[in-house]
Amino acid sequence: MPKQKIKPKHFYQKRWFIRTISIIAIIVALILIAFRVSPAPGALIIRSVFEKNGATARESMEKHTPTTAINVIRNQQYRANDKDAMLDVYYRSDTDKTQPTVIWTHGGAWLSGDKSDDAPYFKLLASKGFTVISLNYSLAPEHRYPTPVHQLNDAHGYIQTHAHKFYVDTTKLFLAGDSAGAQLSSQMAALITNPRYADKLGVTPSLHAEQLRGVILFCGIYMMDGLTQPDPALPKLIGWGDDISVWAYSGTKDFASPVIKEMSAYYNVAKNYPPTFISGGNADPLTDAQAKPFADLLELLGTDVTRLFFADDYSPALPHEYQFNLDTKAGQQALDTTVQFIHQKSQQNQPKETSS
Repeated sequence: MPKQKIKPKHFYQKRWFIRTISIIAIIVALILIAFRVSPAPGALIIRSVFEKNGATARESMEKHTPTTAINVIRNQQYRANDKDAMLDVYYRSDTDKTQPTVIWTHGGAWLSGDKSDDAPYFKLLASKGFTVISLNYSLAPEHRYPTPVHQLNDAHGYIQTHAHKFYVDTTKLFLAGDSAGAQLSSQMAALITNPRYADKLGVTPSLHAEQLRGVILFCGIYMMDGLTQPDPALPKLIGWGDDISVWAYSGTKDFASPVIKEMSAYYNVAKNYPPTFISGGNADPLTDAQAKPFADLLELLGTDVTRLFFADDYSPALPHEYQFNLDTKAGQQALDTTVQFIHQKSQQNQPKETSS
């Protein structure tokens, strides 16, 4: 019987290397396919980045927490059988009557964020004599549009029902938000003040137009189609992130779909849109692409618009969500302007509700 020939060691090493490379190639291919067929993998990466940045921002804000005693009522469920439908309430401990109320919707590209992320900021606003209510809503990609719209509408109804408990003056309400929260708040304001738009969405607003004294918008998105057409001068990673966020939230990769414009306040505002304070940083691409055009449109419609924008050469450059950096002069200016806006609009006589 012939003696079996023993293969050299390098033969087995080569075979192991080929198998390993093949496995890696298969894994990479599967990952690429996953990224193409679903927004979930990319969305989870973006969520992780946003959560890390959010934690850093909150830590920075903590040192600005006011010395004024603030009562906080946490985790009030505003919608039955919905674990995401929670809100927190902030007001001064010496409050003994209803007061102007800011209903704040958090940002996070519709993929991340929490009502408590900016708690120090809400305490600062509350210390000025306001009730501040911070809302949670269901996040993408697990939940899609229009789920948050219906949740926020239910939150508005819940707030009215519990107005005295939360010291809410329901005749002096302000919808506010940052980034994706600004998109949602601007859309809710359009829904409340434009009956045709509400009918189109099949939503009966919980609030009436005359209850809204103003809208406060920081670093927001008002034309969703514009977000899917980023500035070619920007890094491609930003465009990829925007596309993933819109896909995850809207549920469609067809950015020409009518739903993209449907969720955009820019295309759905009416002439009785509430007075609006709108702001963005000079280093935030959304400022020129989104905030300024929206402010221009509102002014054309006759809306009372308060702008806070900065020169292109303003230094230090102000990035997305600059307003939460209270270590900067610009951040303090944004806070002061917000407080002045609420005080001023709360004291003005509110015009009667009109239909579009």
